Amino acid sequence: MQKKAKKFSKFANNQFDFILCITVLLLLALGIIMVLSASAPSSLATTGNSYTYVKKQLVFAIVGLFVMFFLSKVDYRFYKKYYWYIYFASWLVLLLVVVPGLGYSVKGATRWIKIGGSQFQPSEITKIGMIIFYGGYLADHKSELQSLVRGYIVPLLYLAPPVLILYVVQNHFSVSLVVGVVVLVMMFMAGTRLKYFLVTGIIAVAGVSLLIGFAGLKESGKNDSDSFRLDRIATYFDPWADAQGTGYQTVQSLYAIGSGGMFGLGLGNSKQKYLYIPEPHNDFIFSILAEELGYFGCIIVIGLFAILIWRGILISMRAQDVFGSIIAIGITTLIAVQTIINIAVVTGTVPTTGMSLPFFSYGGTALLLLLANVGILLNISRFNSKV
Repeated sequence: MQKKAKKFSKFANNQFDFILCITVLLLLALGIIMVLSASAPSSLATTGNSYTYVKKQLVFAIVGLFVMFFLSKVDYRFYKKYYWYIYFASWLVLLLVVVPGLGYSVKGATRWIKIGGSQFQPSEITKIGMIIFYGGYLADHKSELQSLVRGYIVPLLYLAPPVLILYVVQNHFSVSLVVGVVVLVMMFMAGTRLKYFLVTGIIAVAGVSLLIGFAGLKESGKNDSDSFRLDRIATYFDPWADAQGTGYQTVQSLYAIGSGGMFGLGLGNSKQKYLYIPEPHNDFIFSILAEELGYFGCIIVIGLFAILIWRGILISMRAQDVFGSIIAIGITTLIAVQTIINIAVVTGTVPTTGMSLPFFSYGGTALLLLLANVGILLNISRFNSKV
């Protein structure tokens, strides 16, 4: 027992990835500044205080940093013992939104749990839960990953319940997409054959093509639950065709980005945040950043995200075991996919979808859990202090 304690203590006190840590702190600091700038008008209009939102975000950021540094000391191999329990918990927690008194709806979507005066999306817990589960499962079944059934079809069946609950119960397509992409990347990096993914790619392209076709033929009076997605796809091709309706956010976002120019209008000088872009401190905060800090500011932020992804890949490559390697690539992919989709949405590159920008978008629980993910990544880097 004494030898094990010494070994754990030595591992926990190894140097973690300093570059990754500094990059995260810079992104977090910039995110708090942008929440302050972007949220002031809407916060004043809603609560009577310009600093309400940023105060809440700052509290969660401080707590999240404590969680990050604490988890950077916790041996990541501990989670592998319980990955099956984590799997069931990660999708059962999604069903809490249907419990009377707990589930909370915003704009017709029931994706939140409200406890006391705070609310959070259980899907944020599911993201890291699925990463840990697949890290454990793929590590334990690595010898079977070359098989079509055992290495591809069976792991995808485990993915089905959480994704179906996210899509059917919570009507949360964007997170379903992110979870699916992250898991597929983890499977590929663990050793699943590339040719199996080609079939998935063909099906995905066919599905997108069908959606685009439906968007072009949709009836104006359609009331089914997917009609708004068809509207978004149709609007994607010409947002100015309905600039006051489904294309409003995209049009206002492009106005903000275009107004920023090379060096921006200056921090705090955005015009679009004055109730033109709805809730500018949330999914479209990158538009406000572009307007205030310009192209130069956007390049700096994108560069910081690129450094974070680079360090995450290095940590995954140099991890001492399969479990650590797969978890590291899963966390890195999660941050990368969310960042890419968010920036693509606000620039009109892809149809509008609800995707937050890591470290920037307002949301206390999401920020706390994101920093917890980084804490696990930092702990994996401790196992190889040469990262």
